[in-house]
Amino acid sequence: MTNYYCLVTGLPELSLEDGKLSYTVANFKTEIYPQLSKADRKLVDLFYLQFDNRNLLTLLKDKEASVDTSLGNYSADELLSVISSLKEETAPDKKFPPYFYKFAELYLNTPDEERWVLEDKLHGFYYSYAMKCGNKFVSAWFELNLNVNNILAAMTARKYKMDVAKVPVGDNFVAETLRTSNARDFGLADDLEYLEQLIRINDTVDLVDREKKIDLLKWNWLEDNTFFNYFTIEKIFVFLMKLEMIERWVSLDKEKGNELFRQLIDQLKDEVQIPQEFRK
Repeated sequence: MTNYYCLVTGLPELSLEDGKLSYTVANFKTEIYPQLSKADRKLVDLFYLQFDNRNLLTLLKDKEASVDTSLGNYSADELLSVISSLKEETAPDKKFPPYFYKFAELYLNTPDEERWVLEDKLHGFYYSYAMKCGNKFVSAWFELNLNVNNILAAMTARKYKMDVAKVPVGDNFVAETLRTSNARDFGLADDLEYLEQLIRINDTVDLVDREKKIDLLKWNWLEDNTFFNYFTIEKIFVFLMKLEMIERWVSLDKEKGNELFRQLIDQLKDEVQIPQEFRK
């Protein structure tokens, strides 16, 4: 396991200027990402795959579309090669996640009028792939996101008398339980400590407030599950996840984003202590 003593203690001083972040997810990719080990870069790549997913979906809709690949792992030409290989029936390129081909094939074989439901399928493929990464914490983080999305979607479907069984994506225990349970809590209260919190969040009418509560649940989960991580990739991964959340908060609410951003920096200063053997 690689320890990043200097990197973690030397994370840039982050500040807000005119309501905008002076350090972003894009900065992370150009400045911190190259300093990680090859194995740890693969874990961070899982985060940036979300931008590839968006671009792949856009190019499936229109191969001439303009896409921003600055945050993704693959160029537009590379993503187009996934689509063309299916049409030409050539062997899949192993440098791509297998679900790229699975989703592209599903999209191409789905009638136009039914494609609107496929984006959720793509998210499900993505989370299921990331959950197999081999890192216990990173895997659990993606499973949390899958569960939260599935539970909220299932509760909404139930509210509007829709077929709940068709809503969850993925194939983990929670997804399968949501498809079959008629209980108020879907029979998951004993398995998920955050279920009651999600039920309360689902009752939140204001959409911005609802989004913040979801992120707060995730923020607290990140803190609770890396309490004893100090200089490992998990600490850096959490920094990236929180940075992404704050970027979104700033766009939604300047004052709240400012407050949370400063909390993140204060936490970093308070939590990081250099081991004695690494002090000069």
